[in-house]
Amino acid sequence: MLNLIPIFANKAYTLLYMARHNDIGKWGENLAREFYITQGYAIMDNNTHIGHKEIDIIATKGNQIIFCEVKTRSHPITDPTEVITEKKIKQIVRAADSFIESRDIKQEARFDIIFIVGTPETKHTLEHLPDAFIPPLNNK
Repeated sequence: MLNLIPIFANKAYTLLYMARHNDIGKWGENLAREFYITQGYAIMDNNTHIGHKEIDIIATKGNQIIFCEVKTRSHPITDPTEVITEKKIKQIVRAADSFIESRDIKQEARFDIIFIVGTPETKHTLEHLPDAFIPPLNNK
């Protein structure tokens, strides 16, 4: 019976950590949306689920439709490839392709990444990488 206490405590810690992690992620996505709006973008949708994939922000500006991945961390990001992998890029592109096809969108697609470092309780930085990547030709 004593073995259940550490397991339960570990699960409780994991649940608290995940709740905090999700809250920071939502906070970061809100900052990113506010950033886009102040820069003259129109937010078309956010947290869009397409099958098992999700696009954080879909925005438009001029003749472009922008698919944005938002990455929020409480600690500095030293290497963007540690948070945006090739697999993640392919998932974003597949979801964007499905979104474009399902709505017969004719606008030019662009893929942005917004990195936010900080927490709601601390100062934060926001780095916007427009046209962060070009969709791979083989997206399977």
